Amino acid sequence: MENYSIIIFILAIVIGLSAFADKAKLPYPILLVIVGVGIGFIPTMNEIEINPEIIFLLFLPPLLYDASFNISPKDFKTNISTISTLAITLVFLTTFWIAVVAHYLIPNITWSLAFVLGAILSATDAVAAISITKGLDISHKTITILEGESLINDASALVAYRFAVAAVMGSAFIIWQATLQFILLLGGGFLVGFVMSKILAVILKKVHKNSNVTISFMLLMPFVTYLIAEHLHVSGVIAVVISGLAIARFSKKIFPESLKNSSRNLWDIIIFLLNGLIFILIGLNFRYVLKDIDDNMLLPYIGYAFIITIVALLIRFVRIFLQRINLQKGFEKIKKGKRKISEDALLDFKNSIILGWSGMRGIVSLAIAIGLPRFLENGDPFPERNAIIFISVAVVLFTLIGQGLTLPWIVKKLNSRTEEKAIDQQN
Repeated sequence: MENYSIIIFILAIVIGLSAFADKAKLPYPILLVIVGVGIGFIPTMNEIEINPEIIFLLFLPPLLYDASFNISPKDFKTNISTISTLAITLVFLTTFWIAVVAHYLIPNITWSLAFVLGAILSATDAVAAISITKGLDISHKTITILEGESLINDASALVAYRFAVAAVMGSAFIIWQATLQFILLLGGGFLVGFVMSKILAVILKKVHKNSNVTISFMLLMPFVTYLIAEHLHVSGVIAVVISGLAIARFSKKIFPESLKNSSRNLWDIIIFLLNGLIFILIGLNFRYVLKDIDDNMLLPYIGYAFIITIVALLIRFVRIFLQRINLQKGFEKIKKGKRKISEDALLDFKNSIILGWSGMRGIVSLAIAIGLPRFLENGDPFPERNAIIFISVAVVLFTLIGQGLTLPWIVKKLNSRTEEKAIDQQN
């Protein structure tokens, strides 16, 4: 009963703070994280054990399904080059460079442990980015890329993480095996998602006149799809995304407008509550991560986390601006009377800056970190586990609070600069 009471208490805080954030013109994820940290330090507040598997099952499927359901397949296809670059190439680049920095910077961090830390922090959390950018004057293209990136990058990060942890456990890392497993995970996830979407489409054709049954099936589908994919050892993330994209197209054809509105309203409430819970849980767990760290290592670890945050941010900006150059070169190439890259896929300076600064870490990084094994196969404690978890949580907080609070200001500055240029051109 005590845990249920805490959850009800947290949900009440989420709703209240969100209303306050709207009036105060503050991004509500930032407010929730800060308040969560504060509540976590209340002496009578009990620790809420976060099981990573439960987090992945309860939070990832509905959030991914909702994002894939809302994203335009046409826009997704137009920006697929940038999305895949950020969701796959950038994830592995970030893993590598964070590992290099961590190995040479942090005492007692071996190469395998450094790659574990790099993998944990490699994927950005668009739940945070989209929540913070909501209401800001950001182009539809930028939102599409951020959402598209988040739909795929979790799968890339989880593959990198699995191999890094296996290396710490004593398994040898073989590049061709890693590549093959990555392809199988993605391909298998695609197949499961496609099959599940076809099954749901057949069911919905028969029951779509009954609104309650239809919406119930659609609510259940992301969880069922995720569980089946994970049971088959393929990517549950990709399976949910593919099923969401497919059902979105199908529903537009057969669902009446009243059913679409009912479904949309229900999903909005669910996603709002899940988002709120995610951010407040990040804050709540900071106290319990903190208690396992030696006092004399506290400041050094915070410093390491800050440096890693800067490194990840720089890598993201470099990769985005290189992608911008590559897209421009592709646009200029004409093959058989057609351009290699369409004009709609190009990135301008404003889009590039916003995409770069929106690379915040969030619940996925936190769940992966907390899910680190406590012991090696021989029974020894997992080396530097507390340090890796603390640094990961600190980076999540740095990105959410630092980038999150400054992102609205950056967007406004870029928008005013664009307006000034437009006025100058007219004159």
